[in-house]
Amino acid sequence: MSDEIAFASASRLLALYRAGQLSPVEVIQAILARIERLNPRINAYCLVDEKAALAQAKASEARWRAGAPCGPLDGVPASIKDLILTRGWPTLRGSRTVERDQPWMEDAPATARLRESGAVLLGKTTTPEFGWKGVTDSALTGITRNPWNQERTPGGSSGGASAQVAAGLGALAVGTDGGGSIRIPAAFTGIVGLKPSFGRVPAWPASPMSTLAHLGPMTRTVHDAALILNVLARPDVRDWYALPYDGTDWTAGLDAGVRGLRIAFSATLGYAKVDGEVGASVAAAAHVFATELGADVEAADPGFADPAGIFWTLWTAGAFKGLGGLAPEKFALLEPRLADCIAAGGRLSLKDNFDAIEARVALGVRMRQFHERYDLLLTPTVAVPAFKVGELAPGVPNNAAPEPQGWTDWTPFSFPFNLTQQPAITLPCGFTRDGLPIGLQIVGPMHREDLVLRAARAFEVARPWADRRPDLG
Repeated sequence: MSDEIAFASASRLLALYRAGQLSPVEVIQAILARIERLNPRINAYCLVDEKAALAQAKASEARWRAGAPCGPLDGVPASIKDLILTRGWPTLRGSRTVERDQPWMEDAPATARLRESGAVLLGKTTTPEFGWKGVTDSALTGITRNPWNQERTPGGSSGGASAQVAAGLGALAVGTDGGGSIRIPAAFTGIVGLKPSFGRVPAWPASPMSTLAHLGPMTRTVHDAALILNVLARPDVRDWYALPYDGTDWTAGLDAGVRGLRIAFSATLGYAKVDGEVGASVAAAAHVFATELGADVEAADPGFADPAGIFWTLWTAGAFKGLGGLAPEKFALLEPRLADCIAAGGRLSLKDNFDAIEARVALGVRMRQFHERYDLLLTPTVAVPAFKVGELAPGVPNNAAPEPQGWTDWTPFSFPFNLTQQPAITLPCGFTRDGLPIGLQIVGPMHREDLVLRAARAFEVARPWADRRPDLG
């Protein structure tokens, strides 16, 4: 299979199917062969179901030949992160504590919507244990590597999904984001990653991290992110937090541009330390918005202090709630640093939790006030380029301790917007001298995915990157 097909967008594949110039069976056969060749090196997938994928592709091919595709993603290869329930496949969450041999009878909402849309589910992508950290490795599934440099991490916790899309092992992926877990790996691997407004994509079962946790698309183009969001945002009664479904077509108006929009550019959020190459690339991207795209760009920090303490309290409380009740023999199987997080959550008082909730509310109010002045906020996505595999943070081995929360030090731009629940997208804005991707983050007001997607699309057109692909042989 040519790279042109391996790296074809979902939109391109659908156009070729519609024109009768390509078959879903041809695509899935070729993608499966590519997975067989590359996945042992990259470890993007922890489960691939060739038989099921080919059966789905044949059914899709028959529908296209009859001129009756069943949905907007019919025949497009896609994956589900191994934190998301998938009927017939084990959802092991990267953990030795989950029993494989049990009934797997239900699809989570995201999985169900993809099936209904006709997407071909290839398999499940790797995650660190229970998605707890910003890199992707676990005792169960091993180390996942960055396609741009296999000695570097793809980030996490949706690192398998990002490696899959970046390596041409499927056009679409669904990830989860409880503190940056879509945006961090998308930035490290040079793809698009969208964390929608909280509740936009229904979730079930609820994450232990509760209202910090989002689901969203990981794709190679902004249009594909909007296309799959149309599917993922469809309603599901199992999510009590889900936003009312309004039928919005997120692909509409993508090319409206950003001329006249008021955009703030914050290089550090007022407190972050940023790698020089990352900072220069993101500043250049902000300049593009001002000089080429017609936006009114102003340097401005949102005006809040580092909220890592708020996030850490709520995150560890969730970890304790979700995993603190494991039987001792199961608890002993957990990664030691995750066990430290759970223990930290168990030491919190009720006052600690309510203080963090109150501080979170203040942060959310502050950002709503900020967006009274600015339509959008530009920041780096991650403060550093991708670092070595086997590290929890740059220069910090996975087995180092005793501060597992150190992973938030290099991700200061992602978790604040889990706290505020706003939509945020990352897309490539450059490369380091070593050839590693750098991500630009665009943050919008609550429920304004349309603005975020429009801005991302405008930059994508101004600075296209699709011709840059990792050299995988």
